[in-house]
Amino acid sequence: MPYPQARTEILIGAAGLARLRATHVLVAGLGGVGGHVAETLGRAGVGYLTLLDHDVVSPSNLNRQLLALHSTLGRPKVEIMAERLHDIDPTLELTLIGEFLHPEAAEALIAPLTPNPSPSRGEGSRPPYDFVADCIDSIACKAALVAACHRHGTLVVSALGAGNCLDVSRVRVAQLNQTQMCPLARELRRKLRELGAPLNYPVIYSDEPRRPPLPHQPVDGATSGRPRAVNGTISYLPALFGVMLAGVIIRRLLDIDDQPK
Repeated sequence: MPYPQARTEILIGAAGLARLRATHVLVAGLGGVGGHVAETLGRAGVGYLTLLDHDVVSPSNLNRQLLALHSTLGRPKVEIMAERLHDIDPTLELTLIGEFLHPEAAEALIAPLTPNPSPSRGEGSRPPYDFVADCIDSIACKAALVAACHRHGTLVVSALGAGNCLDVSRVRVAQLNQTQMCPLARELRRKLRELGAPLNYPVIYSDEPRRPPLPHQPVDGATSGRPRAVNGTISYLPALFGVMLAGVIIRRLLDIDDQPK
């Protein structure tokens, strides 16, 4: 069988690759950003991934989402992502959660396990994840997940809004409390303050002035919920957010520590 990380080992060494193989990352959300996060982590050699997403592929995903093809329309994103990752590296250990993450469920998702159910990763009480990649759209769910990570000492990085932007040169890595020009960042700061959570953790965001969304329209003919503004998207911005976010995680796991914490 081909060795998927042979070129990676040249760059980070056998010890670095072994370190990645022993880590467990939760990717919450497998949309335009999260799909690229999951695949980049898997290709890099992270050994354990938990994938969380309740959604299926829809026609509006085709312009930007890694998992979106005409052949995958209507299929659950967690299942497609698992098939793709195992086609890259059959040894990758995956846990699939095909559910919507309600804010009240974030605590149980992040709380320490006692004992750890994965003997290969050691016994005893410890957080279930070494890192959390927050690629969730909903502000309430996003804030609840980040706050739970902070309470339990779990490293987390968030993707902020890639919609209504075009300029790759304006995408940044920064701490949430240092962001500018991002409406989602402003709302997330407000919500985290309400939850008593810190704001000094890393995020991927764009400081590009936003173009206007399409006002108050349903997507793909959806009838549930109130009409909402629909953000314009482009193929490359969510992908850039995703690979940058995965890069932050990998560098931190390897203790290459020159990025915002």
